[in-house]
Amino acid sequence: MLSRRMMLTFLGILCCHSTSGSLLADEPLVEDIAFTAKLDGTEQRYVQMLPAGFRAEQSHDVLLALHGHGSDRWQFVKQERAECKASRDFAARHNLIFISPDYRAATSWMGPAAEADVLQIISEVRTKHKISRVFICGGSMGGSSALAFAALHPKLIDGVAAMNGTANFLEYTQFQDAIRASFGGTKEAIPAEYKKRSAEYWPEVLTMPVAMSTGGKDALVPPQSCIRLTSVLKQLNRSVLLLHREEGGHETNYDDSLAILDFMYEKASH
Repeated sequence: MLSRRMMLTFLGILCCHSTSGSLLADEPLVEDIAFTAKLDGTEQRYVQMLPAGFRAEQSHDVLLALHGHGSDRWQFVKQERAECKASRDFAARHNLIFISPDYRAATSWMGPAAEADVLQIISEVRTKHKISRVFICGGSMGGSSALAFAALHPKLIDGVAAMNGTANFLEYTQFQDAIRASFGGTKEAIPAEYKKRSAEYWPEVLTMPVAMSTGGKDALVPPQSCIRLTSVLKQLNRSVLLLHREEGGHETNYDDSLAILDFMYEKASH
């Protein structure tokens, strides 16, 4: 057994390491963080994963990972589905801070409240840590929301990777009850709100690298809007990648997920 003197010495060493900003663990530090939304005073949450060996005095990039419809902040942190695992592996490889917001949880679709929460989270993370660049990714609803947020706030986002998302909420026909609740009305009643959140209508602001994956047989989130957006971005000489699998459905495999994340990262300005 350790003597009292040895134990105190050991604890002192730990304290010295802690105050230097270095984490001793070889695994990422996962924290479930609550905050009070400035928009409406409600308690909201996000998961923060600091990379292994994180040092507070060093600058880090951030990856915001947005979950799909019916899920929450834990999807991209815990699930083994390809899009989620690829995002975690990508973040770990590049020593990124990994942030997975609830952004109003199961039926978000990046409506005004979700948008306000993500803005607040980015601000909070920048206050807590030394941040260089902010990247955003997501699958399905999360992919749609990543494109929407980048179009709404292009100066905050350095790259986008959208898996199986839509870039046009005016033409999209699925999950209309959830989207109506999130956006504050139907597309017939408030078309400007739907257009505002549709990346396809704002290609000129998408100056950051944009990478997307789509499936030709995806009936849940059809690929046409992302295909059209890719064509326009190419005409504007933007850094854009579309991995379209004609026989694919509503999912992106691990290799394609990693490929679009890598493209986004490699093409981003430093």
